[in-house]
Amino acid sequence: MNWYVVIILLYLVALTIYNFSQSKKVKSKDDMMVAGRSLGVTKMVFTLVCTWIGSGTFIAGAEFAYRAGWSSLWMPAGAWAGIAIIYFLAAKIRTFGQYTIGDILEERYGKFARLFGAIALIIAFTTIVSYQFRAGGYILNVITDSAVSVEAGQAIAAGFVILFTALGGMIAVAHTDLPNGIIIVLACIVSVPFVVAASGGLSAPAEVLPHSHFEVFSSEFGRFPALKGFSYFLATMFLLLGVQSMYQKFYSAKTPADAKKAVSLWIVGTIVVETVVVVIAIYASSYFWGKGDFDPASIVLQAAKFLTPAPVGLLLLAAAVVVVISTGMNYLLSPSTNIIRDIYQRFINPNAEDKKIVALQKIFIVVLGFIAFLMIFIPTYFKMNLSVLKYAYFAYTVYGVAITPSLIAALSWKRATKAGGVASIISGTLSVIILDIIIPAILPSVMYDGDPWGIPSIYPSIIISVGTLFIVSLLTPKPSPEQLVKLFPEK
Repeated sequence: MNWYVVIILLYLVALTIYNFSQSKKVKSKDDMMVAGRSLGVTKMVFTLVCTWIGSGTFIAGAEFAYRAGWSSLWMPAGAWAGIAIIYFLAAKIRTFGQYTIGDILEERYGKFARLFGAIALIIAFTTIVSYQFRAGGYILNVITDSAVSVEAGQAIAAGFVILFTALGGMIAVAHTDLPNGIIIVLACIVSVPFVVAASGGLSAPAEVLPHSHFEVFSSEFGRFPALKGFSYFLATMFLLLGVQSMYQKFYSAKTPADAKKAVSLWIVGTIVVETVVVVIAIYASSYFWGKGDFDPASIVLQAAKFLTPAPVGLLLLAAAVVVVISTGMNYLLSPSTNIIRDIYQRFINPNAEDKKIVALQKIFIVVLGFIAFLMIFIPTYFKMNLSVLKYAYFAYTVYGVAITPSLIAALSWKRATKAGGVASIISGTLSVIILDIIIPAILPSVMYDGDPWGIPSIYPSIIISVGTLFIVSLLTPKPSPEQLVKLFPEK
């Protein structure tokens, strides 16, 4: 299997050379943060696919499918619903034409909403970057039959992600995402018929897998299957609706029309890839069920190695590697942009020159990348039990309830007020921290299937966040027309 790694590494070296050449185009903060607002529809579509399709799909999603079967589709379905909603806001976001979601939050809710939002985003996105590194190490370990350790693989993945992102910012991200996105989509589609045939045909899962794999809400979900299944849907949807990497892509589009058209194609690509990965995972599960001890998170990788012809398997393994690189780059660029735009420029040096901004952002990309690496390397080194699925679910929840309600309200509800937006961000963040970190630590007896009292934290947290937004907004004076004009221009 080592020749697989050689070919994949050669591809990554080619991307490195390409990114060195692209880095020469980075002259201003617009180039670094939003690719000079130059992306056409094709590049927009593939970079949006790569923004969303990451190790959460190939590793966490595959593990979820192995354990829960077809009901694992509740998680990606949340993204499909989120993309459908964001379609109606994409043109407005591009017309606003800024750099971060903090620009939107401050426009509606003031500078402290920008600051609080930036802090929540930096925490959530650094966590997401960390488990991309984890997945990268895990993938290299599996495809080399442990010749490359997980620790070494994590370092390799981190090195490429940090290097590519620091070299060219959004220009590097968008241009790298084009070939990576093509590989991801092509690999998933081509692999399916081989995996189905090797597993025993279309009826194989029904003949081998437990009945719970075919339930609408798998009993594997725990005490309250429907609540747990729908919580995955909500967490994914709320993350997507507020994910800054996506907003940066909209800001990077040539025109508002290009942004809107790209979203309509993005939803097709996302539905195809995420559904196909679940299909591969389920059919591969039916082949490997009861045939030995292996980590369910590797099920798609095992399918690539043993259930497809070598060229197809290589393509699928390459897709698994490049999703880690692409998603890591997207989620590493975003929090570094927040530090520069929402903290440094807003509160420390508003008149900083472009050259200084670009240099500082590259430094913070390296710093955040190293922090993300330590977040995952230290637990790995000490042999702690890690789950990409759990990392993903926590990051999705904390970001989705802290940022998304106030952000979507800023774009679509004129009555949302400064006090309401800030209260929503703070209350949403605190509720997730209390329910997912503090209560498990001090009251372990109330935990059922990983949730306090068996109720996923997304439900009380989103009720608190949205409820606070509405109640406080309705109890405080409505915004003036002057405060609304940039996001709700008169026609």
